[in-house]
Amino acid sequence: YTVGHPVSPEQATVIRNLTNCRTAALGGHLDSCPGCGFRRVSYNSCRDRHCPKCQATKRAQWLETRLERVLPCPHFHVVFTLPEQLNPLALRNKRLIYSLLFSCASESLSQLAKDPKRLGAQVGFTAVLHTWGQTLLFHPHLHCVVTAGGLSPDGKRWIPTREGFLFPVKVLARLFRGKFLAALKRAQVNHDLAFKGSTAHLSDPGAFADLLRTLYQVDWVVYSKPPFSGAEHVYHYLGQYTHRVAISNSRLVGMHQGRIRFRYKDYKDACAQKHMELDAEEFLRRFLLHVLPRRFVRIRHYGLLASVNVNTRLEMARTLLPGEGKAALCTKLEHSKLLNGLAQWFEEHFLVCPRCGKKMVRSDLMMHASQLPEQRNVIPVRALDTS
Repeated sequence: YTVGHPVSPEQATVIRNLTNCRTAALGGHLDSCPGCGFRRVSYNSCRDRHCPKCQATKRAQWLETRLERVLPCPHFHVVFTLPEQLNPLALRNKRLIYSLLFSCASESLSQLAKDPKRLGAQVGFTAVLHTWGQTLLFHPHLHCVVTAGGLSPDGKRWIPTREGFLFPVKVLARLFRGKFLAALKRAQVNHDLAFKGSTAHLSDPGAFADLLRTLYQVDWVVYSKPPFSGAEHVYHYLGQYTHRVAISNSRLVGMHQGRIRFRYKDYKDACAQKHMELDAEEFLRRFLLHVLPRRFVRIRHYGLLASVNVNTRLEMARTLLPGEGKAALCTKLEHSKLLNGLAQWFEEHFLVCPRCGKKMVRSDLMMHASQLPEQRNVIPVRALDTS
């Protein structure tokens, strides 16, 4: 793919990692049974955060941490979406545009929450960046899980929102739009934006001003509703994408004659399950659109859930909430601890010989499969990532 298509260094690294994942190129371990002599090769995972197969344990650990910190109160699911007119500019300025999406969305939520006419309190929320739609097209948006209430400025009262209502979405959308476009204008004035390819004409101040005028006239989409099954349901949903990108293996149907077939949900047709078929090159092109800038943090916490407030204001808020919610939280924590034991359980059961039932012995790390002894009962497997 890289021969006929130019890719960035980050994209080239992702291609190499995903190609080598759980193959001899990354080495592996030899598990041998001292009883019957059975042997099995376990190849190493790439641990790339874009890999649709890796990071299972890290995702489970992240989810457990979130459930430990979640407040026993209703939560809202809020989504901030950038208009499609910004897509070409975002693709060439990923780090800047994604950072502005985080900062402007968080400032909008915090500002409305602290407004005495709205709530007059500090809320807590977690934001997760998604850049894809069901068909893998570029669709940058931010998922936020927001507490349905907040801590008063003096830290002595918990102020709940009205039942089933957080903020007016039109007000929130316009505030977000204003903050984002003002920040975008500052970036253009400070020459922080790169104008290349299809966005080269925007280097002209007049053309950029025209784009801003167009974006001011567009209604930006902000979606908000209380999750029907509680905050843990939203965290479980987000947990599917926190340590993966674009698509999971379960959605892949098959590949035939250079064409890849996968499942997707059509939200315009009552979330109907449909199939889409793409050429392998087009499939890879769409997937690589979502490669993140190096070391870019796509999960961030704000307000009461910010790291600076976790041991102070968050605990103050927890003491002010009803005890019934705390009992429900303990039940959720007991369930989530099962996830944290996934790696240990897998390690114990995977090392049991399938022939005689005795515990197998794992050898030292091998650099290449060519170092393996050639025996008939050596079976290579692409094991589940337990790192």
